[in-house]
Amino acid sequence: MSEPSQRIDKWLWYARFFKARTRATRVCNEGRVRLSGQVIHKAHHALKPGDVLTFPQGPHIRVVRVIALGVRRGPAVEARGLYEDLAPPAAPQMATVAERELGSGRPTKADRRALDRLREAPDDEN
Repeated sequence: MSEPSQRIDKWLWYARFFKARTRATRVCNEGRVRLSGQVIHKAHHALKPGDVLTFPQGPHIRVVRVIALGVRRGPAVEARGLYEDLAPPAAPQMATVAERELGSGRPTKADRRALDRLREAPDDEN
């Protein structure tokens, strides 16, 4: 009796790693998915529980172990039960705001208002 298996692209879609199955298929066909260390070039390659998948997702490289095969594309809670995340993505870092020295560059709104007040002030020199 053969072990149950599922297409990689279908499983990636069921596990909600990609919004569309066509995107999962494209990533597989481009050779950007590794199955237990081997590069996969076909989306129909068989996947079974216990396999380790490595693939890019946005700016991160995901490494997941397949726990179960999917039956449908259900809610996210159900999808998280299909895999174990071996290398969770790092928390996004806050972008730092560019700082400039006072008086350099374009004036801020507060600077502009202060300049307008100075220009509108009556001359006190009589």
